[in-house]
Amino acid sequence: MTDLDRELALLATERTRPELSDLDTWSTRSLVAAIAYDHAGVPEAVAAAGDAIAAAVDVIVERLESGGRLIYAGAGTPGRLGVLDAAECVPTFSTEPGQVIALIAGGADAMTTSLEGAEDDPDGAAADLAAIEIGAGDVLVAITASGRTPYVLGAARAARESGAATIGISNNTDTRLSSLVDVPIEVCTGPEIIGGSTRMKAGTAQKLVLNTLSTASMVRLGKTYGNMMVDVRATNDKLRSRAQRIVMEATGVSPDAAAEVLALADGHVKTAIVALLAEIDVSEARNRLAACGGRVRAAIHGDCIAPGKPT
Repeated sequence: MTDLDRELALLATERTRPELSDLDTWSTRSLVAAIAYDHAGVPEAVAAAGDAIAAAVDVIVERLESGGRLIYAGAGTPGRLGVLDAAECVPTFSTEPGQVIALIAGGADAMTTSLEGAEDDPDGAAADLAAIEIGAGDVLVAITASGRTPYVLGAARAARESGAATIGISNNTDTRLSSLVDVPIEVCTGPEIIGGSTRMKAGTAQKLVLNTLSTASMVRLGKTYGNMMVDVRATNDKLRSRAQRIVMEATGVSPDAAAEVLALADGHVKTAIVALLAEIDVSEARNRLAACGGRVRAAIHGDCIAPGKPT
């Protein structure tokens, strides 16, 4: 047995479950029920890591507020989940291009084709981070179910050497990744229904953690007003309709009034809301938002405008 064999044998995510040894004989309905039941404990496992996740959000917010970037790095399923979360930040929260980035072992081709051998290349991760010029102002979120994937460990080391803040997400305890990062997040989901298939519970947990990190960070950064998606980028008919409904719900105005102010605001939901609720024109609403770092509630009340300072 090699050192790698011994290491993997100790990981909960790699173990098989004797009680499922006849899984291939089960009925379709039983399989569906078993898979659903197996995932039922994922939210509880994520909640148990709540303190670490909250600490990670605070780090992300601090770096993004200072002009840094949020960078995900993973291989296989974790890498694809990182790409998905980064891509969704743009239409959901209007993040700036390049503000949220995802790196996946093997590059773009690995999104649709299995390139699992790429995960064994820690130097590849260092090269990928060097290519985007990671620096001290950035934060890296490294994702690996096992906590020992070479590409991901290489990314964590390279990020740390650059001075970037580092966060690690894994699905085992006391992992090698956790020892390398500033904020370790260990969501222990246990053995999978199919031994070693960490795209199952572990992947679901990773998706939930990533959703939480990005969403909570964006709320803290003023990307919402209450629980409304006021920084939505209205790039299609559905999103334009949503933008109008958000303005209506936030301000209580009629559909026609919401559409009129949105047109004056060039479709910018935040500007329309501030203009209506503060009873100011669109130009002043834009200035207030700029002064308040895009935070709608503060802009409505003028909390960021110094007394006597023109807006």
